[in-house]
Amino acid sequence: MDEVLLRSLTPTVLGILVRRGADFAAAEDAVQDALLEAARVWPADPPRDAKSWLVTVAWRKFLDQVRADAARRRRENRVEEEPAPGPAPAVDDTLQLYFLCAHPSLTPSSAVALTLRAVGGLTTRQIAQAYLVPEATMAQRISRAKRTVSGVRFDQPGDVATVLRVLYLVFNEGYSGDIDLAAEAIRLTRQLAAQVDHPEVAGLLALMLLHHARRATRTAPDGSLVPLAAQDRGRWDTELIAEGVRILQAALARDRLGEFQAQAAIAALHADAPTAEETDWVQIVEWYDELARLTDSPIVRLNRAVALGEADGPRAGLAALAALDTALPRHTAVAAYLHERDGDLVTAARLYAEAAGKAPSLAERDYLTRQAARLNALHRH
Repeated sequence: MDEVLLRSLTPTVLGILVRRGADFAAAEDAVQDALLEAARVWPADPPRDAKSWLVTVAWRKFLDQVRADAARRRRENRVEEEPAPGPAPAVDDTLQLYFLCAHPSLTPSSAVALTLRAVGGLTTRQIAQAYLVPEATMAQRISRAKRTVSGVRFDQPGDVATVLRVLYLVFNEGYSGDIDLAAEAIRLTRQLAAQVDHPEVAGLLALMLLHHARRATRTAPDGSLVPLAAQDRGRWDTELIAEGVRILQAALARDRLGEFQAQAAIAALHADAPTAEETDWVQIVEWYDELARLTDSPIVRLNRAVALGEADGPRAGLAALAALDTALPRHTAVAAYLHERDGDLVTAARLYAEAAGKAPSLAERDYLTRQAARLNALHRH
């Protein structure tokens, strides 16, 4: 059975049910039931027309739900009876589903979960495993999200920026369980890019591809973090890099700069450098200036301080860092790195140890602890 085909058809089938009169929550349940039926039936008896099969079965599942629930008797009079078999209509509602699942009334975590279910075609169990939460917890989250958007008209215009933020959240989850969320985010963003002619959609796709190209080198065989400067650039995926750069250049040529294009430009400069020493840090600082202007984000300014420390020397980086809130995530780790570059190993070791205590992940904590131990050993000798 072709699981990728099944998942790619999910938003189309869901959109058809909604246009026939099913409310979003009930339609989404029916589509999930049809996907489970396909997983059971297709290996032995694959259909000639996969989309029509799914539409027919999902619609029957929906009608069964309506008829089985006495409280929904009134709605049964509003829905059309089962259509005659035949090819499913060619209308593609994928884009509207993106907008619906990224509705501003939803929390980011709910929007992500609903997008993965309704547009990505993942099961609740798969999403729960990917986010390391119990299946019942994820089911409640998705159920609440579906109730929230059920009253939203399907033809209302959506916000591309919100959809992009949701997809970027999915991408940054990376990989856990049996679902590769980074690859899934790229697949969904490609799908969105095929429907929306917007430079920021292209910018996000380029950013994902450029980051994904370095994925195999980000951790050592023992799971420990490998910083960018120490990664084996010969193992970076040059095809993904070339595609990402090509998409980015086309987006930038439209002269409608946005934050994802600026982030992708920074990633492209890293990807373009044959060695860490040859990185064009001056241009990276300029792109961080653009990104700070676009977002006014303190995290961007923190990253800019690192780049400035590379371009103009560690004291310039420390001066930029001094203007930022010390409570920012990774502020202490950045300070440790810049102090080490400036030759103050005692301060750097202390700050690395302090940063390890604040690290958001075990891998990052172990990396920072090793840096502190390395500098303490150097200082003793």
